[in-house]
Amino acid sequence: MLDGIEHTVVRVQAGEVESYAHIVEAYQKPIYRYCCRLLGSQTEAEDAVQDILVKAYQHIGKYRPIVSFSSWLYKIAYHHCLSLIRKRQRHLKIMALFQPEPPAESPEQLMDRYIFNEHLTFALLKLKMDERNLLVLRIFEEQSFPEIAEILDKNTEAVKKKYRRTIMKLGKMMNAQKGGTEWWGNEAVLKRK
Repeated sequence: MLDGIEHTVVRVQAGEVESYAHIVEAYQKPIYRYCCRLLGSQTEAEDAVQDILVKAYQHIGKYRPIVSFSSWLYKIAYHHCLSLIRKRQRHLKIMALFQPEPPAESPEQLMDRYIFNEHLTFALLKLKMDERNLLVLRIFEEQSFPEIAEILDKNTEAVKKKYRRTIMKLGKMMNAQKGGTEWWGNEAVLKRK
């Protein structure tokens, strides 16, 4: 189905609005997984996917096949999630002014914590946003380095170098969490092209 996405995009741009359903079908789950990893919340990710797909539809006329449609869509998702994280951080700072103690977790937050309760997710959330995004795109979304470079507007070699540094940083964090034991084999992740 993804082979015909560019053709589907052209049809949507030509006014075949109903063809956009094929794009939604192809990308809804991958974009949801991507947003889950970046935002750390299933509920926020569900809302984000809807917003991202609406934004993509609204701006599909601006898409040009200079880059792949997938890269274009992931770029929209990245910027949307980045905006949500910034809003969340501002909100938390404001709430901290009014509440000397951290607020109690809601049942939804508790569920999210149990669902995402794994060493990797914890370590990912401790990374900077750009580092986490890079790992999510490469490892979980299996994007190539050239595709990631397109999404991030960076040089491919710079992306590879940052990826290697981030993998090492994540490995150290994972090892520290597990008391110094190996986490998943840095070599296998570093060797993927």
